Amino acid sequence: MAYLRIEYFSSALRRQTSFEMYLPNDPRPEADQSRLNQPMKTLFLLHGYTGKAGNWVPEWVAEKYNLAIVMPSAENSFYLDGLSTGHAYQTMVGVELVDYVRRTFHLAMKPEDTFICGLSMGGFGALHTGLAYPETFGKIGALSSAFIVHEIATMQPGGGNAVANYDYYRECFGDPATVLERDVNPEVLMLRLQAEGKALPAICMCCGTEDFLLQNNRDMDKFMTEHHIPHTYWEGPGTHDMAFWSENVVKVLDWMMN
Repeated sequence: MAYLRIEYFSSALRRQTSFEMYLPNDPRPEADQSRLNQPMKTLFLLHGYTGKAGNWVPEWVAEKYNLAIVMPSAENSFYLDGLSTGHAYQTMVGVELVDYVRRTFHLAMKPEDTFICGLSMGGFGALHTGLAYPETFGKIGALSSAFIVHEIATMQPGGGNAVANYDYYRECFGDPATVLERDVNPEVLMLRLQAEGKALPAICMCCGTEDFLLQNNRDMDKFMTEHHIPHTYWEGPGTHDMAFWSENVVKVLDWMMN
């Protein structure tokens, strides 16, 4: 198992940045040989709010699934192209990083070999990025996702919520008054792809039954069901913590690989 930390200059961020990577290029004899004989898939793995690269999926899953795992650090950006210069995190992950991995490792060349997954803020980022670039990502996994655009739409200057203030959300999402109508809203992207007759990536979502974001995830499941958008969704015991994510990310990966 190779563990890599790679620094490169990001045009999207206007600075040096880095990402981490697991590359299962030296499998042990007991590894699943059936997977080793198949082309290596690539997973772009997104952290949550206050998180960083490489902090929530154990490395053994890379070998189990013959899966290269690419882990960017995107600060508290919601993986969106923010208003200010050097905050183009959507472009960094969905375009620039994918292109770097393709050129450097010859991986993630086709959507059927390229997945994206995240938790909390990263769950939002995985769904949004996957929908923004459906020609790149074939499957999306979203755990305990921060689907909060409807809450953001009600925010006023000087306000905010327990996580961050109005100015932070405006930097990430743009004007809250119009957030529901623009591409920062995954619902807008889904309906547009559907109206244009384009294929959406396969989508898998889950959330803990004691998670403070449970209703947000139920609302997204309901929206997708009402608009006939194919997806898989489940709930299970757990809150917004590593115990739930560690158990359920393996289930998401099973879904992705099968």
